Amino acid sequence: MDTITSRPEGWRFLPLVLPMLLPLCDPPAAAQARVTDPAEIDRAVAAFTGAATGTPGGARVPADPRLRLAACGGALAVSWHTPAKTAVQVECPGPSNWRIFVAVAPAQGGPAAAGRAAPAVKRGDALTIMVRGRGFSVQQSGEAMEAGGVGDWIFVRTGRKAEGLRARIERPGLAVIPAG
Repeated sequence: MDTITSRPEGWRFLPLVLPMLLPLCDPPAAAQARVTDPAEIDRAVAAFTGAATGTPGGARVPADPRLRLAACGGALAVSWHTPAKTAVQVECPGPSNWRIFVAVAPAQGGPAAAGRAAPAVKRGDALTIMVRGRGFSVQQSGEAMEAGGVGDWIFVRTGRKAEGLRARIERPGLAVIPAG
């Protein structure tokens, strides 16, 4: 009977070790503390555009709640990503350095709506497709697989049997694929 009531030697340290181990048992809370809240991204975009999510001029949809971007040490930097104001760039300038792009709903009667009225590129148009990176650019002729206005992202291909690539229309006849 004595063996049932006795504890192994290591158990006497349990009251000391348990408080240190408990935070490890809740990984979602620990992970939550080290990521940027998607609602914070929504608030930054709304403040920058002056329009709420889902309204003309604001973000088309809220940031995906499944996003797990590293926590930003400072304020989020927000700027227009396209001249047609169809996308906003949200960037963390802190030590974790990340950047995402948020689609913006066209404002009624604004420049984005005017850009959509007359596409700069039509499906089947011949294009110069440029891959542009830091300190280099490479270009090749290609074809638009869909229509779009300046600043829009469309699929392009470099040959009849080539796989489609996403490129941003910089001006009529030129689509750019940013590298890095």
